[in-house]
Amino acid sequence: MNYDLDFRYRRALQPDGLATIPTATQAVVDAMQDARNAGIDPATDPATILLARHVGRLALGHAPDQTFTEDTALRRQCIAKIDELKSKPAMVALARRGIGYDPEAKRAFHREARSALRVAARHLGLDPDQYDLRSNFAGPAVSGEITLHGDEIYVQVSIPCIRPGREVMFRRCKGRQDYLGDRNHFCDIAVLAAPHSFRALVVRETGLSINPRSQALL
Repeated sequence: MNYDLDFRYRRALQPDGLATIPTATQAVVDAMQDARNAGIDPATDPATILLARHVGRLALGHAPDQTFTEDTALRRQCIAKIDELKSKPAMVALARRGIGYDPEAKRAFHREARSALRVAARHLGLDPDQYDLRSNFAGPAVSGEITLHGDEIYVQVSIPCIRPGREVMFRRCKGRQDYLGDRNHFCDIAVLAAPHSFRALVVRETGLSINPRSQALL
C-alpha cells in the first residue's frame, strides 16, 4: 500500500527556510523518496519539481523567499494535494516513512497520534477525565512514545526500530499508577487509525468491558 504525506507540498510552497544549497538539495532528496513511497514518479511530482527549481535558483543567487510566476501551476497542484490529504491519516504515512532526525515530522507524528488516541478513547468508552494522555519526545533518532493511560487500559504508540507492524502496544492495567499492567499486545498502527477495528481488537484480546451507553453514543 502507498502512503502520501503533505510535508513536501507544504515545504515546496514555503521553501524560504531552505536557504542554503545543501539543505535545499536534501529537501529534494527527501521529497523524491516521499513521492516514491506514495507511488508517484518524482519527475511528475509538483513538490519535487518546485524544490528542485529552488535549488537552481539559490545557485543563481536568488533570495530563498523569492517567488516566480512560472511556478503558479505547480503551486496550485501542491495546494490541491494538501486539501486532498486532509482526510487521510498522516499518522500511518509517517510511521511507514520514519521520522528519525526530522523534528517537523516528529511533531506531526505526535500530534496525529494524540488525536488518534483521543478518538480511540471515545470508542473505548472513556471520557476525557478518565485517562491521561502523555508524550515523550525522547532523542532525535527515535520516535518517542505517545501514551493513553486509563484506569483499566494502557495504550502506547511508537515507531519501532525493527519489526514494523507493532507500532501500537496495549494492555490491561489496574489504575493510572500501574506502569506494568498485564500482558502486552501489539498491532499495526493502521488498526489504530480505524477506531472500530481497534476497539474490537482491544476487547477481544484484553477482555475490556465497554459501557453500552458509551457505544450507543458513537
